[in-house]
Amino acid sequence: NYSQVFEQVPFARYLLNSLLVATVVTAVALLFHSMAAYSLARLRFPGRQAIFMAILCTLMVPFTVIVVPLFLIIDWLRWVDTYQGLIVPMIPHAFGIFLLRQFYLSLPRELEEAAIVDGASLVRVYWHIVLPLSRPILAALGIFFFLANWNNFLWPLVVTQSQDLWVVQLGIQQFTGQYGSQYHLIMAASTVAALPTLLMFFVFQKRLVEGIKLTGLKG
Repeated sequence: NYSQVFEQVPFARYLLNSLLVATVVTAVALLFHSMAAYSLARLRFPGRQAIFMAILCTLMVPFTVIVVPLFLIIDWLRWVDTYQGLIVPMIPHAFGIFLLRQFYLSLPRELEEAAIVDGASLVRVYWHIVLPLSRPILAALGIFFFLANWNNFLWPLVVTQSQDLWVVQLGIQQFTGQYGSQYHLIMAASTVAALPTLLMFFVFQKRLVEGIKLTGLKG
């Protein structure tokens, strides 16, 4: 069954596509979300709370509601059936900004103030002090982002046309036909697709639990 999965369809290509999309989205999202969350937690500027509330409101909008307008934007950018179309729309997410902001609010300000007194700029404080302290929560959030994008099915189905850009979830769908399903191949392909996520969980299990425990809930 496992050998037939790779013989009947280019399943290895699908695995590589999923790995590329999930890894790039996770890395870029953690960088941008941490910068946005730090600015909302520490900087003082007009409209800060309004911006944060607007970001939180997006959590109440299901992804299926914005699929059509999002596809129209991607089509206008001529990103349909490209890696940019697969990756860029999945980067922004209010949950990551919210979680990191709550964590940054729980960090003692004295560490940052001491660095500023020593002459460190805001960027240096963020990069050399805040980010190293954020490793547990970034690891936990990174796992969540990676799993969400690895298991993503709807958006790749909408935005891709060429099989060369299909991800692993679309690859599993190929074993379901109009007149029947090859359940033995579906189960084998699903097992192969689940192995990277299980491996990631066991490797980063300690970081994941530590990140969840350290997540601040300070208002």
